Amino acid sequence: MCTFVLSKKIMDKNPNRYTITAALPYTNGPVHIGHLAGVYVPADIYARYQRLQNKDVAFICGSDEHGVAITLKAKKEGITPQEVVDKYHSIIKKSFEDFGISFDNYSRTSAEIHHKTASEFFKKMHDAGQFIEEVTEQLFDEETNQFLADRFVVGTCPKCGHEEAYGDQCENCGTSLNATDLINPRSVISGKKPVLKETKHWFLPLDRYEDFLREWILVDHKKDWKTNVVGQCKSWLDDGLRPRAVTRDLDWGIPVPVEGAEGKVLYVWFDAPIGYISSTKEWAERESKKWEDYWKDENTKLLHFIGKDNIVFHCIIFPAMLKAEGSYILPDNVPANEFLNLEGNKISTSKNWAVWLHEYLEDFPDQQDVLRYALTANAPETKDNDFTWADFQARNNSELVAIFGNFINRVMVLTDKYYEGIVPKPATFSEIDEQVLSELNAYPAVIASSLERYRFREAQAELMNVARLGNKYLADEEPWKTIKTDEERTKTVMYVALQIASALAVLCEPFLPFTSEKLKQMLGHAELSEPLSWNGVSSKSELLKPDHKINKAELLFSKIEDEQIQKQLDKLQTSKKMNEIANKKVTPQKETIQYDDFAKLDMRVGTIIEAEKMPKADKLLVLKVDTGIDVRTIVSGIAESFKAEEIIGKKVTVLVNLAPRALRGVESQGMILMTENAEGKLVFVNPGEEGIDNGATIN
Repeated sequence: MCTFVLSKKIMDKNPNRYTITAALPYTNGPVHIGHLAGVYVPADIYARYQRLQNKDVAFICGSDEHGVAITLKAKKEGITPQEVVDKYHSIIKKSFEDFGISFDNYSRTSAEIHHKTASEFFKKMHDAGQFIEEVTEQLFDEETNQFLADRFVVGTCPKCGHEEAYGDQCENCGTSLNATDLINPRSVISGKKPVLKETKHWFLPLDRYEDFLREWILVDHKKDWKTNVVGQCKSWLDDGLRPRAVTRDLDWGIPVPVEGAEGKVLYVWFDAPIGYISSTKEWAERESKKWEDYWKDENTKLLHFIGKDNIVFHCIIFPAMLKAEGSYILPDNVPANEFLNLEGNKISTSKNWAVWLHEYLEDFPDQQDVLRYALTANAPETKDNDFTWADFQARNNSELVAIFGNFINRVMVLTDKYYEGIVPKPATFSEIDEQVLSELNAYPAVIASSLERYRFREAQAELMNVARLGNKYLADEEPWKTIKTDEERTKTVMYVALQIASALAVLCEPFLPFTSEKLKQMLGHAELSEPLSWNGVSSKSELLKPDHKINKAELLFSKIEDEQIQKQLDKLQTSKKMNEIANKKVTPQKETIQYDDFAKLDMRVGTIIEAEKMPKADKLLVLKVDTGIDVRTIVSGIAESFKAEEIIGKKVTVLVNLAPRALRGVESQGMILMTENAEGKLVFVNPGEEGIDNGATIN
């Protein structure tokens, strides 16, 4: 404990080395905007910012390629688990690269170095007696002859009553579960009710670390960790920690490296976070560095960027593993975000209700920064937020184009027009000039303060205030007017404006890396005697010297049109309809009948000639129907779907020989045939061809 407190004090002094991890994406599907907003964009902003501070950064990630969801995906697609992970690892890795996520290493947990690292980690803990071996009863599918770990089983959550909870977690309330906790469990493979069967597993006794975790989280980090993180950890600790299995009965994963564990693999949530370590090893070997410096040196600051569904694993289980192993540093912070919804609904991979990164990059080529900006501006840092395409369009058109892009374009165009692209030499600075330059020098520290506190929305808003500063300065000083009356004053104004533009090129790099690179090229930063740094913006009064040559202006951002947005909305609606059709539950076939049973039914074509709402009944309409053989009264429960006046004259199919039945004092003399359409709305079973007379029989 004393060692940890000392290391925390050391790290608080402003460490020079950072190990930054981003949650390993699960390779059973591509990456979507929820993943980006919750984990990868904030992590990338922070890593890029620390590099601009000249810090030694290892930004680490990789594909999480084990676990039940992979095998389920393989069964569904009729391919092997390895083919599944190869497919999605390739898609995910390329998407990250194209989107500008600046990982120092992106690995995968199927790699040999990871299998070796995870096996050694388990073996060391096992040999030190850090596990408990127990024979317990687990759910077993007799039809498929296999144990049902995690997502091989679904049932009712004991906490919230959600009927589709998984065997490891309820996605409705977020509670972490064991498969045996589920009420009315069923196998997702056979659909059958499982039985209990004995099996041996290894457990991490989390209860041994409860006092340590309570002190570390609720005392040492209560003030510097996010309240949602501390709150969720406190809930777990207050509920009492219990031993948690670290092995599973599966044939896909890392084999448990001890005797007597044949047919068992490491539980994915024991194996996956070790992937950060194995990925760091892979990178360090390539870069001729010592990986231990990034995981075992107390002067290193370890940070985990995750979503809120991973808090328990990164704040309780993984730290307990690191503590038990004994030679690793502990995370300094775990800045977890909440969830991002999409157009008012929860993002769902299974329902295809998502904006997939690889598809966005196809639909909006060279507009990576627009999505980064929109996701950061609406980041779910303290509560769940909603992404809408309308907001995305507004952020681009009203902010990036109208504020940031407008300022840069005016500066570039006027410099080219007045001085042929040469930075002018300023005359005497006015009080306004001095004030603007002073404000500019202060912004790096302001933005940095927000970033160091993991307030990325706030930091990006301050970046935009730099562009607003430039726009206001130009609007107030009006160089397009003074060029006709005071050339020296115009030179000073344009000089100051160019300093603001140059500062923006540096300060926007963590948030808008492609924009930063483009702006630096336009301003000719590559020709400067020394590269501009983050700290240089605050310490230098002159970022671009007089006589420096800038290049031709290009538009940094383009307006996004309504047609582009409508295309995305249409795509979502198509996905929604296809998913509804694919998952629509069809009523099972009833028991077989004989022809004579069917022949007893007398169905006729009829026309509704009168209709009125039954008093004091929400669902019932009283209809007069001309059946061709008579006009009869039929009471129908369709009032919530149709208004009385809109169905008069409607041709319908009537079962006329149904025994009469009194409903609220009105005798109903038949039944109107109805069904539901794809949207779940009631529709009439129409007789079909026009010109069919009332009373025509349906055979």
